[in-house]
Amino acid sequence: MEHMTRGRSAGFSPAANYDEGLRAHMLRIYNYMGLGLALTGLVAMLVASVPAIYVPIFSTPLKWVVMLAPLGFIMFLSFRIETVSGATAQTLFWAFCAVMGLSLASIFLVYTGTSIARAFFGAAAMFAGMSIYGYTTKRDLSQFGSFLMMGLIGVIIASILNIFLGSSALQFAISIIGIIVFVGLTAWDTQSIKLQYAEHHDDETRQKLAVMGALSLYLNFVNIFQLLLSLTGQREE
Repeated sequence: MEHMTRGRSAGFSPAANYDEGLRAHMLRIYNYMGLGLALTGLVAMLVASVPAIYVPIFSTPLKWVVMLAPLGFIMFLSFRIETVSGATAQTLFWAFCAVMGLSLASIFLVYTGTSIARAFFGAAAMFAGMSIYGYTTKRDLSQFGSFLMMGLIGVIIASILNIFLGSSALQFAISIIGIIVFVGLTAWDTQSIKLQYAEHHDDETRQKLAVMGALSLYLNFVNIFQLLLSLTGQREE
């Protein structure tokens, strides 16, 4: 009987070790993401509270540099993640979050604090629900990936077009469709991150996977937040 018990325990050990490692990996990703959002928020509030900083930025063409800088970080991390160290990838992620805070500072100048808080908690609820679903569901979400990416491309093209059109109706449609797309991407990305995990990865690889996972989830959250804010936000008078 004792021999059978030991054998059964040993049989379950690999699965238990895998589950424990996966939970630690996901916790690291959520921690990176949460700290990144906190850094973004702090930088945004700081910049918005100091006219000597935001006036030279948002009243000059420099605002385009600030707005496009995060894209540069994303592209660099996406294409060079294999060649940089885990520590460098993490440093770039923190730098990206700080630059995002700089670019998002304008929302504190445009919208009321109540609107921003409401959009943030609404985005947090949507994100948490869909990320939990993506982590726990047994359904293969990869089949939705192509549709979500097409929807994302459509939202980006429509957003660029609306810069010149300034249509409130189009902006409303962009916000609704964009929220649906990024909520779906949250579940899809979470499941993809879970499936990418493997016990045989070394610490360096796991750290870089954690950074890229945190980046993808961070972007989903920020986009849901911004779209909710544009849809429901009350502007400062």
